[in-house]
Amino acid sequence: MNYTEFKINITPYSEENVEIIIAQLSELGFESFMEDNETLLAYIKSNMVNPQSNFFSSIHLPKSVEVTYSCQEIEDKDWNEEWESNFEPIIVENRCLVRASFHNNLPKLEYEIVIDPKMAFGTGHHQTTHLMVAHILKANFTNLRVLDMGCGTGILSILAEKRNAREIIAIDNDEWSYNNTLENIKTNNCSRIKPFLGDAKLLENQHFDVILANINLNILLTDLPTYYNCLNPNGTIAMSGILVTDIDTLKSKAEELKLKFIEANTRDNWAEVLFSK
Repeated sequence: MNYTEFKINITPYSEENVEIIIAQLSELGFESFMEDNETLLAYIKSNMVNPQSNFFSSIHLPKSVEVTYSCQEIEDKDWNEEWESNFEPIIVENRCLVRASFHNNLPKLEYEIVIDPKMAFGTGHHQTTHLMVAHILKANFTNLRVLDMGCGTGILSILAEKRNAREIIAIDNDEWSYNNTLENIKTNNCSRIKPFLGDAKLLENQHFDVILANINLNILLTDLPTYYNCLNPNGTIAMSGILVTDIDTLKSKAEELKLKFIEANTRDNWAEVLFSK
């Protein structure tokens, strides 16, 4: 599968502006992002690009922010090598170390997760994944049935198992992510995670004590009624992949379904919201 690389110049260039643009491009099908000398590199499958494609006409930019870009098709490359050159180990809440298999001589913490991400999203570096990992560390998962929706690399499922969840169903509609989750499950010696390739249609007749959904605002809004229907009474749902400015929108939709708002946590411009049934 070939990819098209977009080189995006953002004026003024700032982490806040980069994050806002990444969030919206992710919803349009872009799969991977890297920063290179104040240029944002964004990658999308070439079969999703045509001469009429103008992705930047459909995103909302902050006032006084301008974007110019160029694009070119690139041949399939060793994405593992790309990640290895950019992937640094991280520590969450001083309790959980997230590293790649090639990292050595790191501190021993309560939890350690080995992630070799390839093209899949979810190494823990992004603020939304960091927020979800922090939530799992403080919540009770013992003997609970968990749904990890939009599992990416499987990082949240792996930590849920380490936190003594009884069973975890991990779902992603991207084949790269599904295969990467399978690999990372094996690497971390997990036995209670069942990964599936697909979307919310797979949730019919399923029931969970905890739902973890780190996706994006549009999918969360669309699938929230399905999540509600498969959430057990007194169950909890943690959602992320949204900007701070999206909290009220997601909260309103959840409260329409009679979900009870518990709290919102933020990191930079990103947010996680927690509800109970």
